[in-house]
Amino acid sequence: MPNPIFELTNLGKQYPKANDWALKNVDLTIPQGEIFGLLGENGAGKSTLVKQLVGLLKPTEGTVLFCGQNIVNNQSQVALNIGYMPQKATSLNVMTVKESLYYTAHLRGLSRHDANLEVDRLLKLWQIEELKEKNNRKLSGGQQRLLRLAVAMAGRLPVLVLDEPTNDLDPMRRKLAWDNLRKLNKEEGTTIIFITHDALEAEKIIQRVGIMRDGRLTAVGNPKELKKQVDQSLRLDLFFEPSKPPTVPGSLAPVIDQDGHRRYMVAWDAIPEIMAQLNLDEIDDLRLNSASLEDLYLHYTVEESAGGDHHAE
Repeated sequence: MPNPIFELTNLGKQYPKANDWALKNVDLTIPQGEIFGLLGENGAGKSTLVKQLVGLLKPTEGTVLFCGQNIVNNQSQVALNIGYMPQKATSLNVMTVKESLYYTAHLRGLSRHDANLEVDRLLKLWQIEELKEKNNRKLSGGQQRLLRLAVAMAGRLPVLVLDEPTNDLDPMRRKLAWDNLRKLNKEEGTTIIFITHDALEAEKIIQRVGIMRDGRLTAVGNPKELKKQVDQSLRLDLFFEPSKPPTVPGSLAPVIDQDGHRRYMVAWDAIPEIMAQLNLDEIDDLRLNSASLEDLYLHYTVEESAGGDHHAE
């Protein structure tokens, strides 16, 4: 069993003047070399959790151990070992892309020569060579996201903590991000912890997932094991003219209900009867798939909202 990188015990955070806890009773161990993803809706506590992992927020209660040491008392270990990618990094706006990478690598211990080599490596890895002399504030949202990913990786630190690494990226750049992160984990054993809203894309890289709701971890485990909660169901997506929703059997309740799109989770053996009752003239498109990590996320954050916490290790 790999050594634990992070050990969270009864972790909680309550902001000043707030009535509710942003984070409450979180117990979690993340071993060395794991790719761990955090899923949850806005306000679920994900960013509060990762900010405590990197020492930006002091816990109201509980502890965060990093390599066996309380992170509150060992901030120097964070700087030397954890590459953190925040949602925003306005401090970079006064520099060019090249300067951001160079100074980060140099401050993390690389010589001037090696820092320049690291700049060249990261520019090529993230396909942003043409941006190296551009001021960061003039970058698009997607370009800024790639730069923050590159900055987090500068110096080849053993742990990466990434807050929404693929937000603002087009499909090709998202694929590049997941491919680079997967390769980094496989070849260098880098521990990667990331927040994402995109459950479908996260499933391609994730090794273990934590699903958050209302400041608590409602499920933790391997996606394959956790999906056993929903693997007796199929995902039925119906697409239609927004003003003319199709008639469906009365027993079906959508887990997603949007203009022109409804999603249902249905039992395998119910499919023939349901299909027989649908009027295909009312439907523009119909898709039937097995359960995904996104369905697991909906299961634990929506359907289980009245239930207790669930864990699978």
